[in-house]
Amino acid sequence: MTDQRLKSPVEHPMKPAAPRLEAEARQPDHGQNGKGQSPAPPARPTRQRLRVALFALLPIALLLGGYIYVTGGQIISTDNAYIQADHVGVSTDVSGLVASVDVKDNQRVVKGQVLFTLKPEPFQIALASAQAQLGNVRNQILNLKANYNQALAEIDQAQIDLAYYQTSFQRQQTLLSVSAVSKTNFDDAKHALDSTRQKIAVAKASAQMVLAQLGGNIDTPVEKQSSFLQAQAAVDEAQRNLNNSVVRASFDGVVTNVDSLQVGSYLQPPQSGISLVSADHLWVAASPKETELTHLQPGQPVKISVDSYPGVEWHGTVESISPASGSSFSLLPAQNTTGNWVKVVQRIPVRISIDDADQKPPLRTGMSVQAQIDTGSARGLPFSGLLAGKSTAHE
Repeated sequence: MTDQRLKSPVEHPMKPAAPRLEAEARQPDHGQNGKGQSPAPPARPTRQRLRVALFALLPIALLLGGYIYVTGGQIISTDNAYIQADHVGVSTDVSGLVASVDVKDNQRVVKGQVLFTLKPEPFQIALASAQAQLGNVRNQILNLKANYNQALAEIDQAQIDLAYYQTSFQRQQTLLSVSAVSKTNFDDAKHALDSTRQKIAVAKASAQMVLAQLGGNIDTPVEKQSSFLQAQAAVDEAQRNLNNSVVRASFDGVVTNVDSLQVGSYLQPPQSGISLVSADHLWVAASPKETELTHLQPGQPVKISVDSYPGVEWHGTVESISPASGSSFSLLPAQNTTGNWVKVVQRIPVRISIDDADQKPPLRTGMSVQAQIDTGSARGLPFSGLLAGKSTAHE
């Protein structure tokens, strides 16, 4: 009995404990904290307000996007653009050994500055020979003029002799008719007359020959004679070759590829010794798509940005538009008549001048460029062109 009473008070209170814990576990948690604060309000009204705001902003976004589309499209932007500059392979039209190289690689030079020099001795010798030949020609011309004057003097002398021998012949002929002289004297007088006439003919022919060599005019100056001009041209050619043995820069720029030319190497035309790239005359060669050229015209403003200088902007102008696509000048142009033809959007080269290159970072040929051309013509409504075409056809 004692054991039962002792166990009963312990067993009976423990029986309802498990159901009470399960009930508490099933009760929902209203977010009450340990301090007895009230639960947070539900999030349903906030979501509803957000949804309403989004639906209200949708028409505004559509209108704004439509406005941007209609009023946009006047900017042609292309990254298929690069800096270009005048560049030339510096060479000379005479052959010779390189005597000196007067510049270094990537050195900036000015117009007229000496780049390299060929050995001058062969050209100096040729010039001296041409000058000597010019002197000989001058002497020959003066000799011809003297010969012509001598021929004229001989003609005058023969004309005087002719008058004398003519009178003597007539006298001998009169005396022979009365048998006052012998036939021998008459023959001598006739021979002297004929000989004098022949001398006059020879002298005149010699004078004409000399006159022909003098260009038909004895009064023509020596410097105007054809033979003298020919000899003078040889002197000028020799002098030009000597001058061209010293190669100078044809414009301001930067020289490169200098290391390929060494002292002692033999240079012959048209082999180029040094490359010269202009540092001032630069432009942008852009190639926009053909579908973007509807409103493109020369003279339109351009904004230029170079990949090498982020944040720096240049301004330019459309200078010219190529009359043909870039592929038209390729070595093997596309054969569009073949059966496996695939349409490819072509690109038209556009030349853009740079207006404010001064006081800006230096530009170098080949740099990548982002060009934005302002055509001034907005895109407009999608069906505006179609409506305009119909109205025109109706009229």
